[in-house]
Amino acid sequence: MDNDSTPDRATSFGTAAGAYHAHRPTYPDQAVAWCVPTEALDVVDLAAGTGKLTERILAQGVPGRRVTAVEPSDGMRAALMAALPEVTALDGSAETTGLPPASADAVTAAQAWHWFDAERASTELARVLRPGGTLAVLWNIRDVDSPNATWLAEYEEIVHRGDPFEPERTTPALGPEFGPVQHRSFAWADTIRPAALRDLAASRSHLLTLAPDRREALLAAIDRLAATHPALRGRDTVPMPYRTDCYRAIRLISPGHAPDPRP
Repeated sequence: MDNDSTPDRATSFGTAAGAYHAHRPTYPDQAVAWCVPTEALDVVDLAAGTGKLTERILAQGVPGRRVTAVEPSDGMRAALMAALPEVTALDGSAETTGLPPASADAVTAAQAWHWFDAERASTELARVLRPGGTLAVLWNIRDVDSPNATWLAEYEEIVHRGDPFEPERTTPALGPEFGPVQHRSFAWADTIRPAALRDLAASRSHLLTLAPDRREALLAAIDRLAATHPALRGRDTVPMPYRTDCYRAIRLISPGHAPDPRP
């Protein structure tokens, strides 16, 4: 598989759905609360994967809430349905959700906007959202500047080694149907076993689309890091510092006419 191909990389995750679900991080409750208002009863989690964010939306415990997960990968969607049978899981994409117009109070897209055709996705999600509804885009980003993980910069260098694709995780470009995009960042830490750093890396599209010998060379370098770095060697678990960058915008009632923004 051509590692430079963005479409191939975007569709590579289904082959590693189990590893993705087991080893990818969750999302902090504060970030979910900022992105998904409690008054949102019909919530769509777009490109939901195995349901890492979907699970946290459900955990808000909002009475009467209905959560729909839209995911194009059969493998990822099957893992989500097994983990979260109470969620309606549909085959669809950001550009073609298959959802009725004005059917959602909130739409989320975690760890995925950089794979979308932004213009088409913005138009489609404006169609799906009710006026006053919220579109939220989230990314978990490992915090290499944290003093609590002196090994993390070396880990990042290994997993990005030879990677030609640098995803843009900045303010999403939205159409005129949306109000101004707000941004907030949430710092938190996951807990990971050093031995599981290999599995976390193996769930990345860069490694999933590499030739087997090149993939194994990178995974072996991560194993050496886990076995030799003083902050990792012999530890059962270590903190993995993250920041969750969140962006949200309100679906306008009409161009230039928005409800009062949430605090």
